[in-house]
Amino acid sequence: MITAMSDKKYFAEGSSSFSNVVHQTRQQTTASRYESQKRRDWTTFGLYLKNQRPPVPVSQCDCSHVLNYLRYIDQFGKTKVHHQGCLFFGQSEPPAPCNCPLRQAWGSLDALIGRLRAAFNEENGGSHEANPFASGEIRVYLREIREYQAKARGLPYKKKKKKTNQSKGSEEPSSSVHFAV
Repeated sequence: MITAMSDKKYFAEGSSSFSNVVHQTRQQTTASRYESQKRRDWTTFGLYLKNQRPPVPVSQCDCSHVLNYLRYIDQFGKTKVHHQGCLFFGQSEPPAPCNCPLRQAWGSLDALIGRLRAAFNEENGGSHEANPFASGEIRVYLREIREYQAKARGLPYKKKKKKTNQSKGSEEPSSSVHFAV
């Protein structure tokens, strides 16, 4: 038991071996989480294709099937997206609830497509030309979703204004660092 404690003490004192082990463990955990999510997304997409009437084999899947899948999963989102006719359209923090639907956030859809694109490449030997998740139609759809959600939630892309120094003469430049003693 003393050896175990001394081993813990050795690692706890900040040895480089301990930090390397922690860093490697974190990398493995992150990679396996991504891999499991990618596998889960691929399985869900495969079930979606099997449930189509008639069922669609993955080998015959094209970008129209991917777009229909994105529209299907949109109903399970958690992000409030206001309609153009809603009183709160364009407001980032509406003062009251409304009946606008919950949708998938653009970032979630973008990440999903990235994972499905990678899974498709793994399943089909990395053929980018035949990958329906990498088509231009998918990129256009995602761009339209991003722009619409930004407008609906009142989050327009603004350029930041340049800061101007009002009083240049007597004061120090704003980039200097001041320390309290």
